[in-house]
Amino acid sequence: MKRAAMLVMMLVLVAFLYAQQQTPATQNQPAGQQGSAPQGTQPAAAQQGAAAQPAQPQGKRPPQAKTQPEFDAYKAAMANANDAAALEKSADDFAAKFPDSELRPILYRTAMHSYQTANNADKMLEMGRKVLKFDPDDPEALVGVAQVLAERTRDTDLDKDQRLDEATKLAQHSLETVDTDIAIPAGTPQDKVDAYKSFLRSSAYAIIGTIQFNRDKFADAESSLRKSIDADPKNPDPVAIFRLAVALDKQDKIPEALKYAEQAVSLTKEGTAVGTAARNERDRLVQLNRGAAPGAKPPASAQNPTPH
Repeated sequence: MKRAAMLVMMLVLVAFLYAQQQTPATQNQPAGQQGSAPQGTQPAAAQQGAAAQPAQPQGKRPPQAKTQPEFDAYKAAMANANDAAALEKSADDFAAKFPDSELRPILYRTAMHSYQTANNADKMLEMGRKVLKFDPDDPEALVGVAQVLAERTRDTDLDKDQRLDEATKLAQHSLETVDTDIAIPAGTPQDKVDAYKSFLRSSAYAIIGTIQFNRDKFADAESSLRKSIDADPKNPDPVAIFRLAVALDKQDKIPEALKYAEQAVSLTKEGTAVGTAARNERDRLVQLNRGAAPGAKPPASAQNPTPH
């Protein structure tokens, strides 16, 4: 979907900026003073020139390599960014060779989204959990793992409640860390940072709303899905909008449900899963809005399933 593609594009940009701007912590330091240093450490003259540059977007310090061999190995691993399986293997090899490297989460996070692009949910979940092992506050991995748990948990799963509870907890935690735990490379435009944070917030609220919807908590789902839409109004998620329409429908708020169903139709293509469901919902709501008595519940047989 468009939103997923946007996320992957942003991650590729961030990884590219890391690769271009990363400076090993031992580089450009006098002998005897090698060690951890802020990302992009430069000679004094360069630092004076940097002082005149605009302030960089705030966030945690970007991870950095401690040695040139570590940095070279990282760049070699990132060369496999378009091949999820190859990148996973490279990330495993890198983590084994540099077990204390700060760059490990970047590789596994990129692998997570490569598997997302390949529609491999199991591997996406596995890579996301590896990121969280190194950094339990990483908002991107929190959203990625929560998304898989929310979308791929079925009513017949014996651990259904545990999986959905975990997904909710992870999505909520991402909302707590999105402003503090994204490592922003120098030179990243503020508007790109703001757009990415908006995307993550919107995704987190959509996950929470989806779980509430699937648990028949339609008023709670309505609130969360509205927050999802409001968090990123420039990039509306048609699935969240469709689910909001059905959540309103379930509460007999037919005119407002119809408004969102029509919006979902306008954002989707006919013949797709969400497009077909949105059109069925829209058509049914049109009939109800014209002829049903206020507050009357539609026949159970007319209810539409949520697309997966």
